[in-house]
Amino acid sequence: MFLRSFLRIGCLALLPLLAHAAEPASAASPRERLLMDAGWRFTLRDPAEVGTRFDIVEVSSLLKTYLDQYTGLPPLSPPAPDLGADVSYVAAGFDDSGWTEVQLPHDWVVGLPFGGQNHGGQDYLHGQKDIRRAEIGWYRRKFTLAPGDLRKTLWIEFDGVYRNSLVWLNGHCLGRERSGYASFWYDVSKYAVAGENTLVVRADIRHDEGWFYEGGGIYRHVWLVKAAPVHVAHWGTFVSSEVQGADATARIETTVENTASTPAACRVVSTLLDPEGKPVGAPVASEAQLDAGAAPTLVQQAPIPAVRLWSPETPALYTLLSQVEVGGRIVDEYRTPFGVRTLRFDPDQGFFLNGKRVEVLGTCNHQDHAGVGTAIPDRLQAWRLEQLQAMGSNACRTSHNAPTPELLADCDRLGILVMDENRRMDLLPDTLRDLANQIRRDRNHPSVFMWSLGNEEPMQGSDPGLKICTGLREVVRGLDTTRPCTVAMNGEWGKGFSKVLDVQGFNYLKNGDIDAFHQAFPAQPTIGTEEASAVSTRGIYVRDDARHHLTAYDDTAPPWGATAEAWWKFYTARPFLEGAFAWTGFDYRGEPTPYKDGYVSQFGILDLCGFPKDTYYYYQAWWTAKPMVHLLPHWNWAGKEGQPIRVVAYSNCAEVELFLNGQSLGRQPVPVNSHLEWQVPYAPGTLEARGYAKDAVAAVDKVETAGAPAALRLVPDRAAVAADGEDVAIVRVEALDAEGHPVPTADNAVEFKVEGGTLLGVGNGDPNSAEAEQAPRRHLFSGLAQILVRAPRQPGAITLRATSPKLEPAELVIDARAATPRPSVP
Repeated sequence: MFLRSFLRIGCLALLPLLAHAAEPASAASPRERLLMDAGWRFTLRDPAEVGTRFDIVEVSSLLKTYLDQYTGLPPLSPPAPDLGADVSYVAAGFDDSGWTEVQLPHDWVVGLPFGGQNHGGQDYLHGQKDIRRAEIGWYRRKFTLAPGDLRKTLWIEFDGVYRNSLVWLNGHCLGRERSGYASFWYDVSKYAVAGENTLVVRADIRHDEGWFYEGGGIYRHVWLVKAAPVHVAHWGTFVSSEVQGADATARIETTVENTASTPAACRVVSTLLDPEGKPVGAPVASEAQLDAGAAPTLVQQAPIPAVRLWSPETPALYTLLSQVEVGGRIVDEYRTPFGVRTLRFDPDQGFFLNGKRVEVLGTCNHQDHAGVGTAIPDRLQAWRLEQLQAMGSNACRTSHNAPTPELLADCDRLGILVMDENRRMDLLPDTLRDLANQIRRDRNHPSVFMWSLGNEEPMQGSDPGLKICTGLREVVRGLDTTRPCTVAMNGEWGKGFSKVLDVQGFNYLKNGDIDAFHQAFPAQPTIGTEEASAVSTRGIYVRDDARHHLTAYDDTAPPWGATAEAWWKFYTARPFLEGAFAWTGFDYRGEPTPYKDGYVSQFGILDLCGFPKDTYYYYQAWWTAKPMVHLLPHWNWAGKEGQPIRVVAYSNCAEVELFLNGQSLGRQPVPVNSHLEWQVPYAPGTLEARGYAKDAVAAVDKVETAGAPAALRLVPDRAAVAADGEDVAIVRVEALDAEGHPVPTADNAVEFKVEGGTLLGVGNGDPNSAEAEQAPRRHLFSGLAQILVRAPRQPGAITLRATSPKLEPAELVIDARAATPRPSVP
């Protein structure tokens, strides 16, 4: 039985640190993988001569798959090499000096003004960004190749382009990628020339793939790869393992490709390195005869004595060094981090990692952040995960699409489990191809512990839907049998999809009877693929519908959802459930809830800037072991003196005592998985909570009445950044009163000036703010704002100044330290 194999088989996974292909083994490696993020030119809209020649027939809605929507749909044929050859923007000699210079990742939609009119629902999906005149974007980049490069195999990799992209090199159309989430690549060897080359990309966002903000453009990295004709194929390595006691055995599959016109004999040498970079045993070698155009897969085995297992607590990463030799000379070499761990999914006891039961403490997340939209820089991607991990979360669901490769690499490094999710659910050839590529790209990450084939599809309980789900599962099974498949189902549990799922996914406990399902299907492992949907606004404690502001108390959830406390109590009482993923870790644009004419969904445990809402601390209380206590609300209630204020404490201590201005208001035992409340007559001053463990104070939190805003303060995520042109400083902006207390109600307008770095974007977490997101100004919201600053490529000081009328200005100096940038195309 497939699931029983998880009792015995672990996974050894290839972990790209910076992207989905492995990094070169050394500076002298014959293979080059060069970043192509800088030096692009961008403009909106097609030139007049394009007309409809680039259009393709698509289903009326890509958001969900319905039973009859593909009837009569013609197959998507590859574009002809001469498609668009006569279009001015495609021509190598076109003068693009008037276009805007941009650095990837780039999302053109986030920079658009607000002002949508809900035409066809698109503005609703795009968070009311006005995309009516900005649905097509063009990118151009020139780069130079040496004559010797033409003797190599050359390909260009795109980590993701939203969406329906066409790509040209030197006027030749390389292909089309319809998906906005798939990573893809093109072999450009036949069209590359010595000297200057021109790369052109067109993105078309007139169709939405999701019902949430999706942005537009080349919002992930682009790479140029130069390799010998005989090389490890693209996404061509897969390593699984079997753990036996304290040791493990690695099964290494390496696909070697010969793109030359003549046969070749090669030798593949695989060396395992431990987390310190020392060899693990002797290398293993295999020989092969390759016909021209052949790409055989070689299988090797290697022991790993005294194996160090990957887990959230100890995310140990080994390295696989792969070398391809031809004629006794190394012609291709790269190294790939990997991890070893075992998985078991038990229908009665839940999920086991390395033989230990692990509760999945997860969040669902879209790729969207204030100021940059979907174009999230690598450092910001890692920072977001760090905020979730500090809350106690150990898992992330990539809702509802393949993630950027860098997110998986960060999860590998940080020890965060990943439910890796597919976007489209149909059996069209390009859908199956994209899913297969997703599995090949991601199957070697130890963080990925489960594949999700889809989310809340309308045909989830039907026989035709079962056929589609079966087809997708077989694609996965053909490439990876070490992880189970699930689907996030919001009903009809036990029907349709359920018949072929390895793990049953539940979206919302109110959508069915989970206990009855477990009784009816006692052999089926189960997990909460989506829960909560509780809504709240950071720092607001009196609801204001006119401003689209909820309260930050854990009180409000839509009919299908549940508060944080309600869903968590349900799940933690049922050990057969493997855990669940809360909807959502962060607020996101589009799908505005509960205010349909708003800009932002307010489902997040953190807001759009990543500032924690109060519910963050409920999860932290019950998802972490370190003693903590958190008080809400703030203590600025002028005009309500003597009136009762609802005070809540979240804590994992045994008891909590509340003090107002030094006077005890009572000490209460903390109910497990719950919270404490008091009604406190308001008096200005200090409200303090003390958490006790065995009668000793183990944690303290306090809120103090603040005066009027008097000064600004800038707080960076780090004192120094790498001067590599990519690193990002994430800076919190706040107002202080004359005594240095944060002012939680401040809404002052703040102006910014950046020297020595690049302002990427600003935000404040207000779900109703229509301020420009890529401008040097922002109002504070509930006392806070955020500015994102990209580091330069030269060491020096980054100076950030913040000013506001009648407030003392703030200045912050961040050290941009000398660093070696990633290899890149000039």
